[in-house]
This record gives sequence, structure tokens and C-alpha cells, in this order.
Amino acid sequence: MTLGTWNLRVGAVVLAWLSALVGVAVAGDAVASSHWLMIHLLGLGAASNAILIWSWYFTEAVLRLSHAENRRSQALRLALFNAGAITVVVGYGVVATADGGARGAVWWAILAGATVAFAAVAWHCADLVRRIRTALPSRFGGMVRFYVASAAFLLVGIGFGATMTRDDLPGDWHERLAVAHAGLNVFGWIGITVIGTLVTLWPTILRTRMADGVERAAARALPALCGAVSLIVLGALLGILSVSVVGVLVYAATLGYVAWSHVDEVRRKKPTGFASLSVLAGVAWLMGGLVVLAVAYATAPDWATAYDRLDVLTTALLGGFLAQVLLGALSYLIPVVLGRKPSATQQAMRALDYWGPARVGAANAGLLVWALPGDGWPHRLSAWVAVIALASFIPLAVWAAVKGLRPAETDGPRPRPTDRPGPNVLGALAAGVAAVVVAGAVGVAIDPAAVGLPGGEQSSVVATGHTTTVKLGITGMRFTPGSIEVPRGDRLVIELTNTGTQTHDLVMPNGVRTPRLTPGGQATLDVGVVGSSMQGWCSLPGHRQMGMVLDVVVKGAPRETAPPTTSPGEHSMPSMDMAADPGPGFVARDPRIPALSTERVHTMTLDVRDVQRQVAPGVTVTQWPYGTVGPDGKYTGGAPGPTLRGRVGDRFDITLTNSASMGHSIDFHAGALAPDGPMRTIEPGQSLKYSFTATRSGIWLYHCSTMPMSTHIANGMFGAVIIDSPNLPPVDQEYVLVQSEVFLGGPDGTANADKIVAERPDLVVFNGYADQYDHRPLTAKVGDRVRIWVLSAGPNRGSAFHVIGGQFDTVWKEGAYLLRPDNPQSGGSQVLDLAPAQGGFVELSFGEKGNYPFVTHSMIDAERGAHGIIRVTD
Repeated sequence: MTLGTWNLRVGAVVLAWLSALVGVAVAGDAVASSHWLMIHLLGLGAASNAILIWSWYFTEAVLRLSHAENRRSQALRLALFNAGAITVVVGYGVVATADGGARGAVWWAILAGATVAFAAVAWHCADLVRRIRTALPSRFGGMVRFYVASAAFLLVGIGFGATMTRDDLPGDWHERLAVAHAGLNVFGWIGITVIGTLVTLWPTILRTRMADGVERAAARALPALCGAVSLIVLGALLGILSVSVVGVLVYAATLGYVAWSHVDEVRRKKPTGFASLSVLAGVAWLMGGLVVLAVAYATAPDWATAYDRLDVLTTALLGGFLAQVLLGALSYLIPVVLGRKPSATQQAMRALDYWGPARVGAANAGLLVWALPGDGWPHRLSAWVAVIALASFIPLAVWAAVKGLRPAETDGPRPRPTDRPGPNVLGALAAGVAAVVVAGAVGVAIDPAAVGLPGGEQSSVVATGHTTTVKLGITGMRFTPGSIEVPRGDRLVIELTNTGTQTHDLVMPNGVRTPRLTPGGQATLDVGVVGSSMQGWCSLPGHRQMGMVLDVVVKGAPRETAPPTTSPGEHSMPSMDMAADPGPGFVARDPRIPALSTERVHTMTLDVRDVQRQVAPGVTVTQWPYGTVGPDGKYTGGAPGPTLRGRVGDRFDITLTNSASMGHSIDFHAGALAPDGPMRTIEPGQSLKYSFTATRSGIWLYHCSTMPMSTHIANGMFGAVIIDSPNLPPVDQEYVLVQSEVFLGGPDGTANADKIVAERPDLVVFNGYADQYDHRPLTAKVGDRVRIWVLSAGPNRGSAFHVIGGQFDTVWKEGAYLLRPDNPQSGGSQVLDLAPAQGGFVELSFGEKGNYPFVTHSMIDAERGAHGIIRVTD
């Protein structure tokens, strides 16, 4: 197999990953977890394959090895790595929509994929080390050490990445691991590889000699780069954000030092084609992204904020840096390795350089607009121009491959390269930028409010040059003051201090926002020149609906139309098929009542986390349930929380730990005590002790009491405590059902606060999942005495519990019997009626076998999922 044929085959793998990336970008939110997928299709897929392929190619070149040697093992390595990468990517797509049991199973598949990819990279790294040790000394042999170091960082990054997909990480460990994962993979694996490769590749692309001092600068830089990445990771593991900031700054300084050594090359030979311009732009994005990231980390009050800011900077670090360096390098390398004759190489280069400067201009201008704050049609259309400019590489690469493998019959004279960017290059760059400007202008025409121009009104505002600064505080669920006045044309600056007891933020209609502020936190928000009245709000779930809004009044000016009162992710409700089968792997919530322990003191730790759970077939939501961590370290949590059981006189010692992303609390109706201390809201990372003695029997609700309470309960923060009444007779079967409402937001999102306020649930469910006991029925035998405890958790609706085909001879509600079997009237009951937070039990027997449905007899709620079956057998 010739070198050209080999590179054509392995290069097709990179193009396949890039094509998948473009497909997901086009599909957008129609693909689950599209943001995560785009990051990993580019980083894990396209870029990592390119590094494995070309780092080995350059190793063979600088160590003077045969290109044909060890090709079989390299092919096996690539196959192994791609098998692992595909398993991870597909597995994450499944785990993002799976229920609790399936998520655990799929996590093992992700771990298996990560392990396979780890093995391939470890093999690659070991082979590089072996080559360094056995090869003869060479001038550029030190470059291979960059590849060894980068591969070593990826091995650690793979482990962190696999760990991050678990949903039972305590506290802020997910965010900290994300920062470490990005540092290892983006700056370690990719960044160090790029910096080492460009030592020789950059002057080669420019067709000029290497500048004096480049090799020396690179040799000095490698230890500093490794140290910088290690500091980023160490800071994340220790939970000290400032250490990670130092690591980012050291990396940026080292990159600047190496880049400065290349300046003489650029002075001698100006970048003119797509390859050189794209690589140069990519490195510029890396430098800019590092500086911005250092500032973002340095000013972040916590790891959650740092993670949010890192997520925002993904565009700069991957779209601006990685994509452009990758495409630029490939635009030079593909023609070189495919061309069978000089004329073929030249034709392939011309194909890949087609409108090169214009594509670079459009890509960078579009990415810059995309990275700026805001989200509207100007951003979307500019981003599409950038995507088209970058994606055009794929068909051009195919065209170049055809040109390279089918050379012209004769070699003509080669065009003389330009020494400086002439009018044609500068004009093409300007044309690309102009395309983005036009797209942005069209976006503004479609959506003027996206740039602060409500209906075009703002365009007539003349800035006064004066700045109005307002100090804002928070009391309860209110900004104080709740209304401020600003002269028309003034620049508005808001200094917000969270003087409340919960985490809050402030979002304005033009897209500017503060980070989430914990109690005592401060932030300054520059709203810009104000030309019309507007309303800001707190974006935490339910806070806006509780009245947490800020009115900005501009006298004599029109009021700006605010966006709908939904939190991010609360739109585009996922479609549901209530009749769908949840699948053979579905595990229903165990409805059996917990056994009554002989212990009189019950100790438990409830851990609140943000988790994704299915609530109907194919419908996944994010909940904040109370869960527990088992002896094996596995987290189990979902709505409702664990059912506690005891006797009158038992003591319950509960530890509440908040490992979620916002403040939460707990209120046990089974205890009677002053709420000031034990029911207080605790912030992420905090814990509290809640002890009470059960003095009265009943089935009692426990729930989060943090405001807005309706939103917290609707997001799964509730459960039951059963305190047996004295002399409660035994029964053959005993079950517990907790009825609650589900208000669907966006795909995988939290509960829609507007629907909660309007009392418009999408689902009403028993034990957290719609119709689950239709698929996994409760069981009994003919003649069995069956007791069913029922609790209505709300947050807004009660229950009218009824068993179709059955009659209750015993009804116990809110601490007292309403009906007993031996009543003199021989009376029976058909419904246990419960208001929100009420509970009780019913007892009945079945005279013949069959399937007996149970429902809430509020029939619209039964049709929304409050339905199940009791299967009675002989």
C-alpha cells in the first residue's frame, strides 16, 4: 500500500467524524445532548484521530523511520480507539435519556468504551516512547516528546471524562472534574500536540526557513506547559480555583513565549492561503481564549460558575482554536501526502485553498459574533455562516483527494506564491467578514430586540454620555428596590448584592446577566445605553414567577417586550406516547411498604442532587430529589424520595446534605418543632441535622420548603414517612403510592414554572412514573387482605383514589378511621379523597382473579398517568 493510499484511508476516518459533527450542528436541539455531542465529535472524534494519525507520521519523519513500518499495528490502534470513542459517544446519547436503572447499566458501557480508548492511547504512547529510545539522534527528535506528554495527559483526561458521566458525584465534584477534564484534553492532549507540531509544520506551510530560536523556545516550553496543565488539574482536585487560574496564566504565558519565536517567520513570509491563515487564526483564538478563561476563573465565586463560564468559552476553545488549526493543517498535509506528482500536489492544494481567505474571514467573524453575549437571530445567522465556512472543508477535501490521486498528464509551471497579502487576499478576507455582517443585519431585521432594538425604537436613542449607577439588594423573593428610573440615553450600571438567604441572579432582556450569587455575593452588571423601559428577572427556576423581577423605567419611552417567563430549557416540551412500552429493561419503583424495623432510633442521610430521570417512556427530566448513598458508594435518588417507617415514639435523626446546584431544605410533617433551624435553606456543599420524635401516627409528607416551594416540590423534592398506628392489624399485602404532578419543560429540563403557576400538569403519576404499574402491576391472591397507603404530594392537586372493581371495607384518613369492616351499617367506600399533603390508607380483598385497575378518579389526571393495575391470581 502506498503512502498516499494509506493516508487516504485513515484520513477518511477524520472526515467521517467531521461529517457527523456537521450533521449534529444542522440538527441542533432535535438531537439529544447536541452540545455535548458536537464537542466530542470534534475533540474526541476528528481531532483525536488526526493527532493519532499525524503525530505518528511526524514521528516517523523526524526520527527517519520507514513510513511502511508498523502500519498494521497503527491500523489496529486506530480501530481500537474508534471502537472506544463510538461506544462513549453512543453510550452518552443513551444515558442522557435513560431512566435510573438503565443509566447505571449504560454507564458501564461508557466505562468500557473509555477503557478501550484508553488502551489505544496507552499503546500509542508506549510505541512513541519505544521509538524515542531506539531511534538515532535527530535534530527534531525532541518534538516527539510533545506527543508523549500530550498522550499521557489524555489518559488521565479519559478517566475524568468517564467519571463525569455518573450522576452520583457529591457536591461540586462534577464541575471540578469538568474543569480538570477540559484542561487535560484541550490544553494537554490537543494544545501541547499543536504547539509541538507547529515547530516544524508552521514554517513548512509558509514555505520559509525556521526562525532562529524556535527549537530552543519549544524545548523550554514543554516542561512549563506540562506544569501549567498539572496546576489546572491540581486546583480542581483540591477545590482551590486560584490554583487553576495560575495554571491557565502559565499556559498562556508559555504559548506567548513560543509564538514570539515564530514572529520572524511571519515577517519573512506573510500568510496568504487557507492553511496558513486558518492555523494563525486558530492559535490567536487559543491565546485569546486562555486570557478570557483566566479572568473568568479568577472572578468566579464558585466552581459551578467557573463551569458555566468554561461552557460558554467552548466556542472559542474548540470552534475558534481546534477546528481552525485542524482544518488548516489538514489543508496543507492532505495534498502533500496524496499527490503522486508535483502537478497533482499543486492541484490538490488549489482545491483546498478555494476561496481560502474568504472562508477564514467568514469563519472568524461568525465565531466572534457567536461567542459574544446574547442569543437571537443575529447570533444564529452569523453562526451558520461560520459553520458553512468551516464545513466547506469536507467537500473540498474530497475534491482535493480526487485531484491528488489523478494528476494531470504533464506538470505545468507552478504559480509563484505571493510574499505578502495583496489586495486579492485582503479583499477575500473582507468578503468573508462582509458575509457575516450581512447575515447579522438580516438577523437584526428579523429580531431587533436581540440587540436591544425593540421594534427599532432603540435605534433612535442618542447616548447622553452619562452613566446611572444603581445599588440593588435582595429581600426574600424581591429585588430591592424593585423599580428604578433611568434617564433615556443613559448607560445603566447595576451593582447587585445578594442580601437574601438564597442564591439568585439577574438577567436583562438584552442578554446581559450576572452569575449566580450565593448569599453575600456581589456583581456589577453593565446594561448598556437604555432607550426603553424593560424588566429584568431572576432566572432560577420559579423565582420569576414568585415576583422576582426588576422594573427599569425610562420616562417617556416605550416598554421593552420581555421574553416569555420561562427558565432556560423550559420550552420545546418533549413529545410523549403514553401507550408506549418502557422496554424490557424497565424497573418500576418498588411499591411495597418498607419493613417495620425493631429499632426505635432511625438514622439516615438524605443527599439532594441534580439528576436526570424518566417520568414516562422516552421522557427525561432533571429533578432535585432526596436520595441516599449505599455502602458501595452508589447514589440512589428519584421522586418520591425514600419512604421512612416507624412507630409512635420513634426518633428520627436525619442529615440533609445539599450536593445540588442551588439552595434546598426539608420539612417533615411527621415532626412537630419550630421550623427556624431545621427547615432552613442550605446552599450547595452544606449540611444540616433534622431530628424529631414521631408522636402521632399517619402517613406524613416531607418536602423542600425553599421558595418557590411549588417549584421545588414539582422537581421531585418530596417523600413519605409512615408512622404505624398502635395495634395496626397485619395484612397479606401492603403497598404505598405517592401521587404527584409533573410539569414538563424542555428536553431533559426542570419543571416549567409557568405551568406550575397555571396549574397545568403534563403528567400526574404514582411513585414518579406515568402508568408504571400498568407495565409492572401490583400483585395479590384471591382472598388476600390488601392495604394501600396513599399520599398526595401535590404540589397543587389532590387525589381521589379508587380501585376499579373493588370496594374498600376499611378507610383510614389523616389519623383516624372513617370506615371499619365491622361497621353496623355494613357500609363500604369507593374513594379515598385527599387534598394536597393529606394521606391515609384503604383495605380491601378480591373475590376472584383478574386485573383490577387503580386510578385517581379525577379522570383527566388518571389519563395523564395516575393509573395502575393490581393483578390478582389464584
